[in-house]
Amino acid sequence: MDGFLSDAREFLPILLQGVWLTILITAGSLVVSTALGLVWAMMRVSGVRALSFFAATFINVIRGIPIIVQLFYIYFVLPDYGLSFSAVQAAVLGLGLAYSAYQAENFRAAIEAIDKGQVEAAQTIGMGWGLTMRRVLLPQAFRTALPPYGNVMIMMLKDSSQASTITVAELALQGKLVASATFKNTSVFSLVALMYLTLSLPLILIVRHFEKQARRR
Repeated sequence: MDGFLSDAREFLPILLQGVWLTILITAGSLVVSTALGLVWAMMRVSGVRALSFFAATFINVIRGIPIIVQLFYIYFVLPDYGLSFSAVQAAVLGLGLAYSAYQAENFRAAIEAIDKGQVEAAQTIGMGWGLTMRRVLLPQAFRTALPPYGNVMIMMLKDSSQASTITVAELALQGKLVASATFKNTSVFSLVALMYLTLSLPLILIVRHFEKQARRR
């Protein structure tokens, strides 16, 4: 135990550098996935066949390709076509695109769960599709989508480790580098696991809170 605590004091400052990148990638990806997911969901429920088909096709394609392959494509392939991103930018974009498909399905399910009578009532008082969506459907849908949204945040935090495959020195890669240099695999990866758990626990508690609120309604 004393050896582990000594290693923790030595390695924590290095690992914390990776934590900030992990948080940055998770937060950036969450913004991208939320914005795009909302767009895809609204296209799915728009009633316009072409928009719905495009969004459904995009969602199915993205869900069918592993995240690591999407990261490789954005970071290594797109530069061949004149689109270059830094490793962090590619990580945020790749994770954001990948999770936008899951966010879209969460939002779509939440929107479609709302009583159709509310849409009809809004239309009878002259509300258009956009106004109905903004004032009637989305506020209720967001409340319904909060528990699965929280689960997506947790998964995104853990999947930020995939960014290490395109040279982003986030927490997982920092741990690997430290372990390779010191050969103290047990201490280093135990610290990495504890740090991921520490980052995840607040999100887990938030998700539990949202789920309790949803059950009360």
